[in-house]
Amino acid sequence: MQLPQSWSSARATLVIAGVTAALWLIVAGLGLDEQAAIWGGFIPARVGGEIGGAVFAPVVLTPLTATLVHAGIVHLAFNLIVLLACGRAIEPILGKGGLIILYVAGAYAAAAAEYAVGPRALVPMIGASGAISAVIGAYAMLFGRNKVKVANPIVALWLHVLWLAAAWVGLQLMVGFAFVASGAGAIAVAAHIGGFIIGLALARPLLLLKWRGA
Repeated sequence: MQLPQSWSSARATLVIAGVTAALWLIVAGLGLDEQAAIWGGFIPARVGGEIGGAVFAPVVLTPLTATLVHAGIVHLAFNLIVLLACGRAIEPILGKGGLIILYVAGAYAAAAAEYAVGPRALVPMIGASGAISAVIGAYAMLFGRNKVKVANPIVALWLHVLWLAAAWVGLQLMVGFAFVASGAGAIAVAAHIGGFIIGLALARPLLLLKWRGA
Protein backbone atom coordinates (compact mmCIF):
# COMPACT_ATOMS: atom_id res chain seq x y z
CA MET A 1 0.00 0.00 0.00
CA GLN A 2 1.11 3.55 -0.72
CA LEU A 3 0.73 6.43 1.71
CA PRO A 4 -1.89 9.01 0.69
CA GLN A 5 -0.68 12.47 -0.26
CA SER A 6 -3.79 14.49 0.64
CA TRP A 7 -5.46 15.44 3.93
CA SER A 8 -8.88 15.60 2.24
CA SER A 9 -9.38 11.88 2.87
CA ALA A 10 -8.39 12.10 6.54
CA ARG A 11 -11.05 14.46 7.87
CA ALA A 12 -12.04 12.31 10.86
CA THR A 13 -8.40 12.28 11.94
CA LEU A 14 -8.25 16.06 11.66
CA VAL A 15 -11.49 16.50 13.62
CA ILE A 16 -10.33 14.23 16.45
CA ALA A 17 -6.99 16.05 16.63
CA GLY A 18 -8.66 19.47 16.47
CA VAL A 19 -11.23 18.73 19.18
CA THR A 20 -8.57 17.21 21.45
CA ALA A 21 -6.27 20.22 21.05
CA ALA A 22 -9.10 22.76 21.49
CA LEU A 23 -10.39 21.18 24.69
CA TRP A 24 -6.90 20.98 26.16
CA LEU A 25 -6.31 24.66 25.39
CA ILE A 26 -9.58 25.60 27.13
CA VAL A 27 -8.88 23.45 30.19
CA ALA A 28 -5.25 24.57 30.46
CA GLY A 29 -6.21 28.19 29.92
CA LEU A 30 -8.68 28.01 32.80
CA GLY A 31 -6.14 26.26 35.03
CA LEU A 32 -8.37 23.21 35.45
CA ASP A 33 -5.88 20.50 34.50
CA GLU A 34 -6.06 18.58 37.79
CA GLN A 35 -9.83 18.86 38.04
CA ALA A 36 -10.20 17.62 34.46
CA ALA A 37 -7.94 14.64 35.14
CA ILE A 38 -10.02 13.62 38.16
CA TRP A 39 -13.38 14.30 36.49
CA GLY A 40 -12.66 12.74 33.11
CA GLY A 41 -9.73 10.39 33.65
CA PHE A 42 -10.24 6.65 33.75
CA ILE A 43 -9.85 5.53 37.37
CA PRO A 44 -9.89 1.71 37.63
CA ALA A 45 -11.17 1.72 41.22
CA ARG A 46 -14.36 3.45 40.05
CA VAL A 47 -15.36 0.42 38.00
CA GLY A 48 -15.90 -1.60 41.17
CA GLY A 49 -17.66 1.26 42.91
CA GLU A 50 -14.82 1.78 45.39
CA ILE A 51 -14.87 5.56 44.96
CA GLY A 52 -17.90 7.72 45.63
CA GLY A 53 -19.02 11.01 47.05
CA ALA A 54 -17.57 13.17 44.28
CA VAL A 55 -18.63 14.48 40.90
CA PHE A 56 -17.16 12.40 38.07
CA ALA A 57 -17.98 11.75 34.46
CA PRO A 58 -20.01 8.53 34.05
CA VAL A 59 -17.52 5.71 34.48
CA VAL A 60 -18.62 4.02 31.26
CA LEU A 61 -17.61 7.14 29.32
CA THR A 62 -14.28 7.80 31.03
CA PRO A 63 -12.22 5.72 28.54
CA LEU A 64 -13.31 8.35 26.00
CA THR A 65 -13.18 11.45 28.19
CA ALA A 66 -9.67 10.42 29.28
CA THR A 67 -8.49 10.82 25.66
CA LEU A 68 -9.34 14.53 25.89
CA VAL A 69 -7.24 15.17 29.02
CA HIS A 70 -3.45 15.59 28.79
CA ALA A 71 -0.70 16.26 31.29
CA GLY A 72 0.85 19.15 29.35
CA ILE A 73 1.71 20.57 25.97
CA VAL A 74 4.47 18.01 25.31
CA HIS A 75 2.14 15.12 26.12
CA LEU A 76 -0.54 16.57 23.85
CA ALA A 77 1.82 17.47 20.99
CA PHE A 78 3.48 14.06 20.87
CA ASN A 79 0.12 12.26 20.80
CA LEU A 80 -1.32 14.49 18.09
CA ILE A 81 1.75 14.24 15.86
CA VAL A 82 1.55 10.44 15.97
CA LEU A 83 -2.23 10.49 15.44
CA LEU A 84 -1.98 12.78 12.42
CA ALA A 85 0.88 10.79 10.86
CA CYS A 86 -0.76 7.37 11.22
CA GLY A 87 -4.37 8.49 10.88
CA ARG A 88 -3.65 10.23 7.58
CA ALA A 89 -2.32 6.95 6.25
CA ILE A 90 -5.04 4.55 7.37
CA GLU A 91 -8.25 6.63 7.22
CA PRO A 92 -8.39 6.61 3.40
CA ILE A 93 -8.07 2.82 3.56
CA LEU A 94 -10.45 2.04 6.43
CA GLY A 95 -12.80 4.98 5.86
CA LYS A 96 -13.98 7.63 8.28
CA GLY A 97 -16.20 5.16 10.13
CA GLY A 98 -13.41 2.61 10.36
CA LEU A 99 -11.02 5.17 11.81
CA ILE A 100 -13.56 6.23 14.43
CA ILE A 101 -14.34 2.62 15.37
CA LEU A 102 -10.63 1.93 15.68
CA TYR A 103 -10.03 4.98 17.86
CA VAL A 104 -12.96 4.30 20.20
CA ALA A 105 -12.11 0.60 20.46
CA GLY A 106 -8.52 1.55 21.27
CA ALA A 107 -9.69 3.87 24.06
CA TYR A 108 -11.76 1.12 25.67
CA ALA A 109 -9.10 -1.56 25.14
CA ALA A 110 -6.58 0.73 26.82
CA ALA A 111 -8.88 1.23 29.80
CA ALA A 112 -9.58 -2.51 30.02
CA ALA A 113 -5.86 -3.27 30.04
CA GLU A 114 -5.23 -0.70 32.78
CA TYR A 115 -8.07 -2.18 34.83
CA ALA A 116 -6.71 -5.71 34.32
CA VAL A 117 -3.30 -4.84 35.78
CA GLY A 118 -4.60 -2.63 38.60
CA PRO A 119 -8.34 -2.90 39.32
CA ARG A 120 -8.03 -0.88 42.53
CA ALA A 121 -5.75 1.84 41.17
CA LEU A 122 -6.73 5.36 42.18
CA VAL A 123 -4.52 7.30 39.76
CA PRO A 124 -6.46 8.57 36.73
CA MET A 125 -5.35 7.32 33.35
CA ILE A 126 -5.33 10.31 30.99
CA GLY A 127 -4.27 10.99 27.42
CA ALA A 128 -5.14 9.72 23.98
CA SER A 129 -2.12 7.45 23.64
CA GLY A 130 -4.09 4.26 24.27
CA ALA A 131 -6.57 5.09 21.51
CA ILE A 132 -3.73 6.24 19.26
CA SER A 133 -1.92 2.97 19.92
CA ALA A 134 -4.81 1.25 18.14
CA VAL A 135 -4.22 3.51 15.15
CA ILE A 136 -0.52 2.64 15.30
CA GLY A 137 -1.38 -1.06 15.48
CA ALA A 138 -3.58 -0.83 12.40
CA TYR A 139 -0.88 1.16 10.61
CA ALA A 140 1.71 -1.51 11.45
CA MET A 141 -0.59 -4.24 10.20
CA LEU A 142 -1.55 -2.51 6.95
CA PHE A 143 1.79 -1.00 6.03
CA GLY A 144 4.33 -3.21 7.78
CA ARG A 145 6.29 -5.62 5.64
CA ASN A 146 5.85 -9.25 6.51
CA LYS A 147 9.38 -10.53 7.04
CA VAL A 148 8.26 -13.98 8.11
CA LYS A 149 9.03 -16.49 5.34
CA VAL A 150 6.36 -19.17 5.68
CA ALA A 151 4.56 -20.89 2.81
CA ASN A 152 1.14 -20.87 4.49
CA PRO A 153 -0.21 -17.28 4.24
CA ILE A 154 -2.44 -17.62 7.32
CA VAL A 155 0.45 -18.86 9.48
CA ALA A 156 2.67 -16.12 8.05
CA LEU A 157 0.03 -13.50 8.92
CA TRP A 158 -0.27 -14.65 12.51
CA LEU A 159 3.48 -14.85 12.96
CA HIS A 160 3.67 -11.30 11.62
CA VAL A 161 0.99 -10.16 14.08
CA LEU A 162 2.75 -11.83 17.00
CA TRP A 163 6.07 -10.29 15.98
CA LEU A 164 4.56 -6.80 15.85
CA ALA A 165 2.78 -7.27 19.18
CA ALA A 166 5.91 -8.59 20.88
CA ALA A 167 7.99 -5.69 19.54
CA TRP A 168 5.47 -3.12 20.76
CA VAL A 169 5.14 -4.76 24.20
CA GLY A 170 8.92 -4.85 24.57
CA LEU A 171 9.27 -1.21 23.55
CA GLN A 172 6.55 -0.09 25.96
CA LEU A 173 8.09 -2.02 28.85
CA MET A 174 11.50 -0.45 28.21
CA VAL A 175 10.01 3.05 27.99
CA GLY A 176 8.01 2.47 31.16
CA PHE A 177 11.05 1.29 33.12
CA ALA A 178 13.08 4.24 31.81
CA PHE A 179 10.45 6.75 32.94
CA VAL A 180 10.23 5.26 36.42
CA ALA A 181 14.00 5.03 36.79
CA SER A 182 14.47 8.66 35.74
CA GLY A 183 11.89 9.90 38.22
CA ALA A 184 9.77 11.37 35.42
CA GLY A 185 6.72 9.43 36.55
CA ALA A 186 4.94 6.44 35.11
CA ILE A 187 3.31 5.94 31.74
CA ALA A 188 0.29 3.76 31.06
CA VAL A 189 2.21 0.86 29.56
CA ALA A 190 -0.72 -1.55 29.79
CA ALA A 191 -2.98 0.96 28.04
CA HIS A 192 -0.55 1.32 25.16
CA ILE A 193 -0.27 -2.44 24.80
CA GLY A 194 -4.04 -2.97 24.96
CA GLY A 195 -4.68 -0.30 22.35
CA PHE A 196 -2.00 -1.62 20.02
CA ILE A 197 -3.26 -5.19 20.17
CA ILE A 198 -6.86 -4.17 19.38
CA GLY A 199 -5.50 -2.14 16.47
CA LEU A 200 -3.73 -5.21 15.12
CA ALA A 201 -6.89 -7.28 15.58
CA LEU A 202 -9.27 -4.82 13.92
CA ALA A 203 -7.19 -3.64 10.97
CA ARG A 204 -8.10 -6.37 8.52
CA PRO A 205 -11.77 -6.82 9.59
CA LEU A 206 -12.31 -3.07 9.18
CA LEU A 207 -10.56 -3.18 5.82
CA LEU A 208 -12.86 -5.97 4.63
CA LEU A 209 -15.91 -4.15 6.00
CA LYS A 210 -14.95 -0.98 4.14
CA TRP A 211 -14.41 -2.60 0.75
CA ARG A 212 -17.33 -5.04 0.94
CA GLY A 213 -19.60 -2.08 1.52
CA ALA A 214 -18.07 -0.08 -1.31
